[in-house]
Amino acid sequence: MRFLPVIISALTLCLAAPLASADDKAVPASAGAVQLSFAPIVKTTAPAVVNVYSQRKLVEDQDSNSFFQDPFFRRFFGDGGSFGRPRERVANSLGSGVIVDPNGLIVTNNHVIANGTDIKVALSDKREFEAKVLIADERTDLAVLKIDVPDEKLPVIKLGDSDALEVGDLVLAIGNPFGVGQTVTSGIVSALARTQVGVSDYQFFIQTDAAINPGNSGGALVDMKGELIGINTAIFSRSGGSVGIGFAIPTNMVKTVVATAESGGAAIKRPWIGAEVQDVTPDIATSLGMPRPEGALIVSLHPDSPLAKAGLKRGDIVLALEGKPIETAQELGYRIATTPVGATAIIEYQRKGGRTETQVTMIVAPETVKRDDTLIEGPNPLAGATATNVSPAVADELDLPADTQGVALTKIETGPALRFFKRGDIVLEVNGAKIDSVDALNSALADDQSLWRIAINRGGRVVKMAIGG
Repeated sequence: MRFLPVIISALTLCLAAPLASADDKAVPASAGAVQLSFAPIVKTTAPAVVNVYSQRKLVEDQDSNSFFQDPFFRRFFGDGGSFGRPRERVANSLGSGVIVDPNGLIVTNNHVIANGTDIKVALSDKREFEAKVLIADERTDLAVLKIDVPDEKLPVIKLGDSDALEVGDLVLAIGNPFGVGQTVTSGIVSALARTQVGVSDYQFFIQTDAAINPGNSGGALVDMKGELIGINTAIFSRSGGSVGIGFAIPTNMVKTVVATAESGGAAIKRPWIGAEVQDVTPDIATSLGMPRPEGALIVSLHPDSPLAKAGLKRGDIVLALEGKPIETAQELGYRIATTPVGATAIIEYQRKGGRTETQVTMIVAPETVKRDDTLIEGPNPLAGATATNVSPAVADELDLPADTQGVALTKIETGPALRFFKRGDIVLEVNGAKIDSVDALNSALADDQSLWRIAINRGGRVVKMAIGG
């Protein structure tokens, strides 16, 4: 089984109801006591759920087709003929969005509008508007769009508190599955804090059994108060259809992205703790005398880490942040990401069997060295890649360990580099020359070579290549 990101148009409503004891059960005394309807909530929330249409151009290189690689056919069609030219085609994407500001601010999934050149929003009353992308954040898989509707206040859904959710709360999903039109489904919150979804860097998803299908991505998950508690993002399915396992990004993460858009920012400022952490396994818990596995174990700390400045050390176990328990390393990442930059948070941690707490001020990852972004050119295997000096800020962008140093490949857009390298590779050595800066890399690539010997660090593993010039 695997998790599949899907286009979701959903609006889910959630109600926390206390369990009744056996003595509280009774036969309904009237017809009204039997009837239950979500219609009042749907009427207030559905108008704020929109459809999002995105188009992007895809360029197909016909020369890559084995047919055109055959010398026999190239004799007839030639290298410069129409058969050898790149061919463009248009790919369409359908998803959903949620209006969160009456002036036309809309939240959706990043994968719905990624690389889109023509993005339109259709309101529930069927009016369509061109949309401008304010923020497109791949790491959270969230995007914020803006449409201009002069002299009109659009319907909105209030952002709720996703931390208040409990398993068993009722939920509704409203969206446009398979493009059939706005649809409402109901269910419950099946689980919280799901982390093995593979959709975004900050994995802490709400799981629901409300039916979610292709076309729903970016739709709303709302509670019984009519408040937004999640943005539907993915389903778990082999067939591509709903099997009762859907996932939504909690609104407490959505709030950080919306706040950035409202402040006029184009990029999200993320808190940085400068630490590598891991889950506490049963073996680790036993060795440390813990009653059960919990928390995030600090494996390493960057010298500039705010945790280090607050007194934490390697080997400490973070157990709570602002009173919210931390069960896993992934949960710590989520809690940090939803804390505003500049805020002071209380962190509880264990050291040598004792529990204590300290205050940590959230900061952005610092740029301790000049980035010196450089597009590599010339007759070498790295041509087409952008090389950057690594600082904590760059390491954070690439999801690398905080103490990473050297030169990273931050973009690979064209050329030979596409064949051999990946975004996030750290260049260690070129033809025997150690690479510790972009300048050193440029020097090592200055001369033509018949054979290039290049060593890189990819995901913590050293990879050595011998590539013909």
